Amino acid sequence: MKAIHYINQFFAGIGGEDKADQTPIFHDKLIGNSNLLNGMMPDIEVTNTIVCGDNYITNHTDEALKEIFAWLDTKEFDIFFAGPAFMAGRYGVGCGIMCKAVSERYHVPVITSMNEENPGVEEYKAVAYIFKGGRKATFMKADLTPMAAFAEKIAKGEELLPAAQEGYFPRGIRAEIPQPDGIIAADRVIDMLLKKLNGEPFQTELIIPKMEKIPPAAPVLDLSKATIALVSSSGVVPIDNPDRIQSASAQKWGKYDISKLDNLPPEQFKTIHAGFDPAAMCAVPDRGIPVDAMRYFEKQGKIGKLHDWFYTTVGTGTTQAFAAKFGKEIAQELHDAKVDAVVLTST
Repeated sequence: MKAIHYINQFFAGIGGEDKADQTPIFHDKLIGNSNLLNGMMPDIEVTNTIVCGDNYITNHTDEALKEIFAWLDTKEFDIFFAGPAFMAGRYGVGCGIMCKAVSERYHVPVITSMNEENPGVEEYKAVAYIFKGGRKATFMKADLTPMAAFAEKIAKGEELLPAAQEGYFPRGIRAEIPQPDGIIAADRVIDMLLKKLNGEPFQTELIIPKMEKIPPAAPVLDLSKATIALVSSSGVVPIDNPDRIQSASAQKWGKYDISKLDNLPPEQFKTIHAGFDPAAMCAVPDRGIPVDAMRYFEKQGKIGKLHDWFYTTVGTGTTQAFAAKFGKEIAQELHDAKVDAVVLTST
């Protein structure tokens, strides 16, 4: 069997954020981690590598897919791989876009890997085999291994087991699978009930995800009388980063006084964000924390007052658990300060 592998500009060795707008490149030889993947599969040959910048595939999806389809139409392949994408959000979404498009157009198995915190999981797990991966590139071999092993099972025509046993995220597909021990459902459910009543551990066969539902806040009826705060994941901090906020996978947030400022001077503020080229935002920190624009609205009477403090952290790689923690802590401070609304800027 033949396979084609999609990777981003970073793992192709082209560059980082400075090359995130790279248009598709097609290789007739293997580059980057395609070589490692190919060496793991005796029954499958990875024949080509496709490279595309994270920004380009997500911001110019139609154009990128048009170029890629025109090239793929000339190739013969039986399986399509993407990634692994770890916790890299744009890379994960890019891998998901590619897997979904290839599956729909060419009807071949599509396989990738992402960390559970990657936004690409929730968006694309129903259309691709997305294996549960590590947080960063040091997990490359560990993440490629189950992808390759699963593809080998497909190549050999072996039975594909449920998601929990194979290691990929559930795709929402339910199938009737006879129990190897022959115990019927009625007996299994009674057994689970008895274990639950006796406080014993048990595993349900129908896992219902718990989704926290947050009701939207009431609208601000009169902005001209409202106090507005600035909250951001742009990583803009004072020049010395006094709270030592991490540049990726943040575990803390900071708040900083802007009561006497009409803008954020570049000699006093910078971004420590590791998820994008910081040059433009370091040159004009208001691009991340728009104090200048809010002061303009304040002077025009369009808002009542800009809150005296802004709140900041870094989004890239930050887990949902820490993000939820930050949100609750910052929200409590804003509530105590009688802030009416927030302008939430991102990257």
